[in-house]
Amino acid sequence: MPKTFTKRKIFVCAIILTVLFALLLARLSYLMIARSDYYLDKAEKLHQRERSIKAKRGIIYDRNGVELAGNKPVCSISVIHSQITDEEAVVAALCSVLELSEDTVRKKVEANTIREKIKSNVEKKTADTLREMKLDGVMIDEDYKRYYPYDSLASKVIGFTGSDNQGIVGLEVSYEDVLSGTPGSILTLTDANGIEIKNEAEGRIEPISGDNLYISMDVNIQKYAEQAAEKIFKAKQAKRVSVILMNPQNGEIYAMVNVPEYNLNEPYKLVGIESAGMTDKEKQDALNKMWRNFCINDTYEPGSTFKTVTATAALEEGVVSVNDTFNCPGFRVVEDRKIRCARTTGHGTETFRQGIMNSCNPVFIDVGARVGVDRMYKNYEKLGLFEKTGIDLPGEANSIMHKKENVGAVELATMSFGQSFQITPMQLLRAASAVINGGTLVTPHFAMYQTDEEGNIKNEYEYATKENAIKKETSDTMKELLEAVVAEGGGAKGQVAGYRIGGKTATSEKLPRGTGKYISSFMGFAPADNPQILGIIMIDEPVGTYYGGTIAAPVMAEIYENILPYLGLKADYSEEKVKETMMNIYMEEGD
Repeated sequence: MPKTFTKRKIFVCAIILTVLFALLLARLSYLMIARSDYYLDKAEKLHQRERSIKAKRGIIYDRNGVELAGNKPVCSISVIHSQITDEEAVVAALCSVLELSEDTVRKKVEANTIREKIKSNVEKKTADTLREMKLDGVMIDEDYKRYYPYDSLASKVIGFTGSDNQGIVGLEVSYEDVLSGTPGSILTLTDANGIEIKNEAEGRIEPISGDNLYISMDVNIQKYAEQAAEKIFKAKQAKRVSVILMNPQNGEIYAMVNVPEYNLNEPYKLVGIESAGMTDKEKQDALNKMWRNFCINDTYEPGSTFKTVTATAALEEGVVSVNDTFNCPGFRVVEDRKIRCARTTGHGTETFRQGIMNSCNPVFIDVGARVGVDRMYKNYEKLGLFEKTGIDLPGEANSIMHKKENVGAVELATMSFGQSFQITPMQLLRAASAVINGGTLVTPHFAMYQTDEEGNIKNEYEYATKENAIKKETSDTMKELLEAVVAEGGGAKGQVAGYRIGGKTATSEKLPRGTGKYISSFMGFAPADNPQILGIIMIDEPVGTYYGGTIAAPVMAEIYENILPYLGLKADYSEEKVKETMMNIYMEEGD
């Protein structure tokens, strides 16, 4: 073989090796320099085990800084299969200390996974017992459990969280983004088999606590309202009793009651119902019903409290004046329907003012006919009755109204005194706020502002308003008329000594008619000339006497006796003057 051929072959091989070496060097350079961060991260993840640290959830405070929802230190127990050296000892200890079944624990202990959670929200004392056993593979991490210091207070407003500390219902879910915070983590070094390397320092990323939420509720006002509602609930053996108290000037809600309430610290324990024998679905349905907030989640026929809206529409449209006269023979025939008045013998001749004081159905049927369907619906829209109120609670329902083209004379007549349609109590109170505050439609709400963990204000909530929903002149007239209802008419039992109270009663028969089931209610505000508080109470299916003026109005009066002085509202006149006025009141049972 010629020497030149051998040299050429060696030269080619050298070039090939040089190119291959250059390519290998380039690849190594790329991996070690350009991709170094990527592979370093992969290596760290291979030899690091991460455990999450829950963030402390933000606290919910009332308007005065009283804690309504806070945090209680607890622990989370989990196992790492690869680190367990004595399975039987671990199973026995977890079953004994945590009071869990052996089957449940054993499945998790034997699961060949990176990490299995055994139990959350374990009391610190219990966790310390496990910690002292020093069991390989058993991890005990700090955690927080939601705690409600007042148990059942405002349960259907505040709501509660699940085992993962995430909001489930109420304000807890509405403001999840504000309250939840950002979890942290603990990083531990492990070998190739996933076993922790002893004496190696842990890496730690601290969690960021959630922000605190201050709401318009006042604990003392909520307590007064709940106590009064609970008392009438038991006395009348009612299905439920609901109360809302709010500032009609800005929509801030002081109290929202739905008796029976439930214990926020035991939200899955049914109240007043025996769960034994229930299927899982039946129990869940019962729980969903127990958690419902009637004030916003359900609709009802408001009855005579809605005459406030009808009267407002009539004054707005200029089809009636305070001194217009009407005649009530005890009924009114509309097409083929004979619609009765609460006073079956009739009120005879009466003015519009007296018609409101007497809550006379025939008067309001006539007034509704004067307004007409188009103008009535126009005023419903101005008062927000075709839309949700925008309250900052989940699951708000909307009104159920006739389509305008389907409203005939009978429908218009019944709607005029609060029947044949449904709204939520909150929608009624929002409309009533505009009626008495000078004509501004407000947004009912709880959230006022949020702060960080140190108490620094981060956000003050603002809410939409619609001015001139009605004229100020209409509002002034309505305040006078509704004050007369309490001072001289069917709402007399809503009087509070020394204070000017306005209001309207209602006794609405539930569907289907003829079952003898009613919702008795009273809507009242004070002071009558410059309202600072507006409230409504609804007693659902009371046993025995069911007239709103007889059983609902006195409850609101009792609430106001306590909270009007508390709010700093001074009495307008003496108790002697009240007694003198009451001597001249013409009272009747009916709305």
